[in-house]
Amino acid sequence: MKLYDELVARGLIAQVTNEEAIREMIDNGKATFYIGFDCTADSLHVGHFMALCLMKRLQMAGNKPIALIGDGTTMIGDPSGRTDMRQMLTEETIAYNAECFKRQMEKFIDFSDGKAIMLRNSAWLKPLNYIELLREVGACFSVNNMLRAECYKQRMEKGLSFLEFNYMIMQSYDFYYMFQHYGCNMEFGGNDQWSNMLGGTELIRRKLGKDAHAMTITLLLNSEGKKMGKTAKGAVWLDPNKTTPFDFFQYWRNIDDADVMKCLRMLTFLPLEEINAMEGWEGSQLNKAKEILAYELTKLVHGEEEANKARDAAKALFLSGANDANMPTTELTESQLTDGRIGILDLMLACKLAPTKSEARRLVQQGGVFADDEKVASIDVVFTGEQLKNGVKLRKGKKVFHKAVLAC
Repeated sequence: MKLYDELVARGLIAQVTNEEAIREMIDNGKATFYIGFDCTADSLHVGHFMALCLMKRLQMAGNKPIALIGDGTTMIGDPSGRTDMRQMLTEETIAYNAECFKRQMEKFIDFSDGKAIMLRNSAWLKPLNYIELLREVGACFSVNNMLRAECYKQRMEKGLSFLEFNYMIMQSYDFYYMFQHYGCNMEFGGNDQWSNMLGGTELIRRKLGKDAHAMTITLLLNSEGKKMGKTAKGAVWLDPNKTTPFDFFQYWRNIDDADVMKCLRMLTFLPLEEINAMEGWEGSQLNKAKEILAYELTKLVHGEEEANKARDAAKALFLSGANDANMPTTELTESQLTDGRIGILDLMLACKLAPTKSEARRLVQQGGVFADDEKVASIDVVFTGEQLKNGVKLRKGKKVFHKAVLAC
């Protein structure tokens, strides 16, 4: 199976500008393509993971990736998929985040011997003169068409700032610039970026009279239609200091049954024949498929050694609940106690086992919370500082373990 057909079979392709041209390019290693990553945090997360995997797949087939760190566009803020304006970051914060992205990308993409390029768009966006930019590209963008773009629709009710309105032009200019200076002939991105990507292909066509291409990747949604990669603790990060390899493993080990096959196809590099053979697995077999998924993804992000540790720690916890050597742990301070005690609901919030106190209350009342292997019988249960000095092992449901310890 050639690469394009494999991407289709894995469910990765959402939209393309010209299927025949794109198929011919990527199947024959002729694509020099880019994916942009705005550095709004100090780590990439699960939402970026699929894009990195796609870059790796295309590179393995002989195509050349450009990893574009959007330190320039981050100064504007992408309005796509948002109902509010992004927080404005300082240039120092953006520069720090860009360095973090660089280190993480190098684990996925081979940048040796010119096999891939890493660029920062501040290099060409910051020197731009506003009047010169307007004269060069302003006439190529219809305000009417921009306002109809999907990336702006969610912002129209609350108000779209002129700052954000410029984002499409900046992203389009990125493609236009790299087409001329780096031979970049394709852009890949999330399905919510389609309007911005078309802006780039149209700008190249109108200014240079040449064809460039775009393809969007299917967004990673769960069976309820919500973006994957969020937990009660927040985003699932690729940085082990923000999401431990154990927590990363556990996230994938605990996904809904309905999402297992899709994630195996879209995110792992296992052969499709091997994945298709798992279709129809149920019960203990489906749990095995979840373990395979969790192991493969943890190995991709954190390496084989950490994947083995996470798998072994998870098995030990599920078998006995007693081995807490690798259990995620929260250290509490005296200031978090009241009169030397803390209630179960506050403890669950401190350990991020529930996003709100009402959710913690619901879990306890439904009998889904355990402390040191004993079911928590009431929302009024409290723990003393002495108990916490020795550590209290909490369990939410059958699979989520956490240890709370009072810092000495």
